[in-house]
Amino acid sequence: MSIWRWADHFESIPESFRLTLGEGETPLLHSRSIGPDAGLPNLYFKLETTNPSGSYKDRFAATAVSDMLARGKKRCVATSSGNTGAALAAYCAAAGIRCQIAVVETAPEDKLRQMLAYGAEIYRVKDFGLDPKITARTFESLREIAEAPEAALQISAFKYCPTGMSGVRSISLELNEQLEQIDHVFCPAGGGGLTLALAQGFAAVREPGFAAFTPAIECAQPEGNDTIAGPLRNGLDKGVDVDCSSKISGLQVPNVIDGNEVIEACRASGGNGHTVSDESVWESQARLAVEEGIFSEPAGAVAIAAALQAASQALIDPNANIVCLVTGSGFKDANSVERMVGKSASPVIDSSELADAMSAAPRKES
Repeated sequence: MSIWRWADHFESIPESFRLTLGEGETPLLHSRSIGPDAGLPNLYFKLETTNPSGSYKDRFAATAVSDMLARGKKRCVATSSGNTGAALAAYCAAAGIRCQIAVVETAPEDKLRQMLAYGAEIYRVKDFGLDPKITARTFESLREIAEAPEAALQISAFKYCPTGMSGVRSISLELNEQLEQIDHVFCPAGGGGLTLALAQGFAAVREPGFAAFTPAIECAQPEGNDTIAGPLRNGLDKGVDVDCSSKISGLQVPNVIDGNEVIEACRASGGNGHTVSDESVWESQARLAVEEGIFSEPAGAVAIAAALQAASQALIDPNANIVCLVTGSGFKDANSVERMVGKSASPVIDSSELADAMSAAPRKES
């Protein structure tokens, strides 16, 4: 099984060119601890961490690289804060396509190593992902480079790559099968492409053969990269560029990109915008690991932080069915894990000390 069973809902790609590494069909887990503790008995997590390269971006890459194969392209020119690059590098490796990626200055080393392991060529650009003017200039440079006949530009945004992003709609189509009724879907946003894909995917469930529900799509962003969520919440029709101050890797996108379309789509669904502090994101990341057994990178915990904040502010019905997207694995950002557990994973002790050490260790009560 893969995302291609939903191919009728993607941009057209001939079947003979459809590449898969087993992406999609990710699990939906009912919260065992965080939800009940917050008075949310129907809180669920959609685990995009189980995709082949560890994030939802594999849905994008599978569709984007398949389209390149169909068009005879041999060189992928891309931009990434980490997960897009890793996903494209993996699928380009499988397709035998050269992969060149301009990455944001703050991209975690773990994500860069993952790209390199797949054979990608990476170029870290100063102030890319932080300064909106430099970010826009980088996008334009890549667009010009990708005009070469053998090349194709791949940026995980509808503004640049609608064909690749159409594959991300599969998340909504899977959720429609996994849960009979969904009232809210909380989604982390950088440039907004994931949120827009969700809204488009759920629009498809209005078609015959699907459930009648269309959940409210809730756009969640770090306070330091509030290009979309704040304008949505404040009744504006357009997003705003910002100087990004958030430390949440993967969501450091200071330009609006798909934001205007996200505002329209979320508002039409009955959803709202939510901004959360970096500290609340890190706390949610730690809670996912310790209380739910879910190993997430910080960006993957933004939706949970936003849902908990919305519940504490009485913005959502506590009995509603709520889905939070967990978008990327904790293995992708060792620095954030170090923040949780410290620099030394474990001290070394003598075997004669083991019994005393383990008997003295605190135990978490079940």
